[in-house]
Amino acid sequence: MPDSPLRYTTQPRDELRRAVAQPHSFEPPLRVLAENVLGADSTIDLVTVDPRGRIVLVLIAEPGDDSNLLTRGLAQRAWVKPRLRDWLQLGANLQVSASAPVVARLLAPGFSPETRAAAEAVGPEVVELWVCRSVRNGAELGVLLEPLANPARAGTESSAVADFRSGLSEDDLGLTPEEIRDFE
Repeated sequence: MPDSPLRYTTQPRDELRRAVAQPHSFEPPLRVLAENVLGADSTIDLVTVDPRGRIVLVLIAEPGDDSNLLTRGLAQRAWVKPRLRDWLQLGANLQVSASAPVVARLLAPGFSPETRAAAEAVGPEVVELWVCRSVRNGAELGVLLEPLANPARAGTESSAVADFRSGLSEDDLGLTPEEIRDFE
């Protein structure tokens, strides 16, 4: 049987949520506290905590809806912040501080220049943009997740471009040096 090529595909949002909820989908890994939580007039796909103790709200875009996702992320963050203390009383074993920062991590196949500019304006301590693409490798379905570089932090150690989480190299992707620079 010939090798099946890796190709982009679409997955229902519930399947995407399950895929990104896996322990090592993100680097550093997130600990999932709750899934599909009703928040400010819509659901929060994942409520998580990162190793630094930040609450990270993971929101997945509907296709072509990245600008609405930004609005939704800011609204959910504003909704969660005043409720965090109450949640922690209900789950004291969560090992999260009531004063923990809350970040909205937004996942979409791509982001418009306007959405990128707006996210940059509010800052990475409020909103993070991650490219999320469904892929198929033969019968296996998966998700590729890559954080978008934040130009405001360029040149700092924390803004270094991450290795591809898929395990693919630049050679595997067949990118030209110009195309590689587009990702930096």
